[in-house]
Amino acid sequence: MSDAPARLTEIRGEGEAAIEAAASSTELEELRVRYLGRKAELTQMLRSIGELAPEQRGAVGKGANEVKTALEGLLEQRTTAMEASELDERLRTDAIDVTLPGDPPPNPGHLHLITETRREIEDVFLGLGFSVAEGPEVEFDYYNFTALNYLPDHPARMLADTFYFTDEVLLRTHTSPMQVRAMEAQEPPIYIVVPGKTYRRDNDATHTPMFHQVEGLAIDEDITLADLQGILLEFARAIFGPERDIRLRPHYFPFTEPSVEVDVSCFACNGTGGRSAAGTSREERSRNVVPASTAPPTLVTRPSPLPPWRPARPRRRRARRHGGASAPRGRRCARARPGRRPADVRREAPRDRTG
Repeated sequence: MSDAPARLTEIRGEGEAAIEAAASSTELEELRVRYLGRKAELTQMLRSIGELAPEQRGAVGKGANEVKTALEGLLEQRTTAMEASELDERLRTDAIDVTLPGDPPPNPGHLHLITETRREIEDVFLGLGFSVAEGPEVEFDYYNFTALNYLPDHPARMLADTFYFTDEVLLRTHTSPMQVRAMEAQEPPIYIVVPGKTYRRDNDATHTPMFHQVEGLAIDEDITLADLQGILLEFARAIFGPERDIRLRPHYFPFTEPSVEVDVSCFACNGTGGRSAAGTSREERSRNVVPASTAPPTLVTRPSPLPPWRPARPRRRRARRHGGASAPRGRRCARARPGRRPADVRREAPRDRTG
C-alpha cells in the first residue's frame, strides 16, 4: 500500500464531490454507505493499517482518519440542509390544514331522533318516486294562507294563532306553502314531499310552539284516492312494520275535497283487540297518524290574485277578553261559521269553493 496517501486523497475528492452533487436525502444515505460503510474502501484501509510497515502506519492512519472525519462532517451538514429543504417542499405542496382537529374520538354520538326519523321518511318517499322540497320558515301571508284558499277572517290568521313579523310576513304555520311554490316553479307532473319546522301559538301539555311536519303533493293525470291509499300503505309499512294495515275514514277539512283521516293498525294486537289491547275501544286499537285529501281544483287552476311579492293583507278581528285572557279557541272559531260571513268576504270567495 505504498500509494495509500495518494488513494486517500482520491477517495476524499470523490466523496466530497458526490456528496455536494446529491439531490435527496436518499442519495446521501447511499453515499454514506459507499464511503463510510463496513465494506467501504476507506474502512478496509483503516482495518489493514497493522499490515503496513511501521514507518507507514502513522501517516496512513492519520490521513485515513482525516478523510473519514471530513466526509462525516460534510454528510451531516448536507443531510440537515436536505431534510429542511424537503420539509419545506412537503409543506408547500401538501394541502394540509393544521388547524383542523385530529382523529375523531370513539363514539362521537349520533343524529337527533327527529333528524333520523325525518331522513327515514324522506328515504321512503324517494323510493316511491317523490323528490324532497324545502321552503322558507319565514313566509309570506300570501303563500301561507291566501293562495291556500283561507278566508280573510279565518281564525288561523289571527294574532292569537300565528306568529307575525309584519302584516305580510310570518312564521309558517304548516309546510303547505311549498305546494304553491312548487306549482309556480314547475309544470305537472309534480311529486314532492315537504319536511320541515312549523310554528303556531300553541303551548300546553300536548302542543309546542314549534313542531315538525311532513307533507306530500302529487299532481298528475289519472290520479285517484286509490293511489293516495296505496302510497300511504307503503309508507305505513315501511315506517311501522310490514304487517301494518291502514284505514281511511271520511273527514271534513274546509280546504280540500274529498278529505280523509288515516289510521294505522295497532302494533300490539293488529287491530283485533287482543289481551294487550283489552279495555280499549275499536277506535283506540288504531292510531291516527296523518290527514289526507285531494287538493281542490281551485287551488291548482285559479290564477294568483296578487303577485308573490305583494301578498294579500289579512282581515283580523280582535279576540274578546275574558278576565284578561284571550277568548277560548272554540268561541273564536264559531264566529266564522258558514252563513254569517261578511258581504266583502262573500264577494272574494270563488264560486266553485266547497266549504
